[in-house]
Amino acid sequence: MATKAKQTREPDAGARRKALRIHGTIARDLGIHIVSGHYKPGEVLNGEIAASGRLHVSRTAYREALRMLAAKGLVESRPKTGTRVSQREKWHMLDPDVLSWIFEFEPGEDLLNSLFELRKIVEPEAAALAAERRTDEHIAIMAEALDGMEEHSLAVEEGRIADQKFHAALLDASNNPFLVTLTSGVQAAVAWTTIFKQRHSPLRRDPIPDHRRVFEAVAAGDAKAAHKAMSDLVDMALLDTTGARIGKAGR
Repeated sequence: MATKAKQTREPDAGARRKALRIHGTIARDLGIHIVSGHYKPGEVLNGEIAASGRLHVSRTAYREALRMLAAKGLVESRPKTGTRVSQREKWHMLDPDVLSWIFEFEPGEDLLNSLFELRKIVEPEAAALAAERRTDEHIAIMAEALDGMEEHSLAVEEGRIADQKFHAALLDASNNPFLVTLTSGVQAAVAWTTIFKQRHSPLRRDPIPDHRRVFEAVAAGDAKAAHKAMSDLVDMALLDTTGARIGKAGR
């Protein structure tokens, strides 16, 4: 009897996974169109009947995709007026999916500068707090992440994952629950800017020594040095990103 019940549930689970993939694909396509400006703020999206027919998906799948976008602040639905693209100030800009959609193409210079401006506000202060509050476990995680970055380099996914773990451990070491909630957004920003810098050519500079200086200051419990090291790291990352844009434009 248990075997039969299991056999009954498995197709349902598979169907749910397939449905989630469909919802996610629709949400991604619509999200890219929104953040790239193809669909403007205030613009009304197609009704679910027309849209589902054009995309060859069920109305339920399209509706679920819109709910995903609404949860990220990209759209809002109102009775009788339909689903409209939200104004940009309502977008959850640090949502990992939204960031990935922004970097699907070439983000504008102002948007990139704003992203690094946020990092410059948050991460140096987090590093200073981490130097005062970190535990041995945080230090071990950061050291392991540094080793992973050096072993694999940031040119491959393994190295970039290690980079994200480094920044996540730093925020966690701040022991500030509000800063910790920014972890997924900071990780996504770090990952996508690193990928962006290598989109047209290899990295021009090795950023791992910058990370090691942050690590050494945090491990030493030197809040002032940790703040400066992280501030320098973000500044250099911005210069690298700007250089990647200039290099691309010169091609």
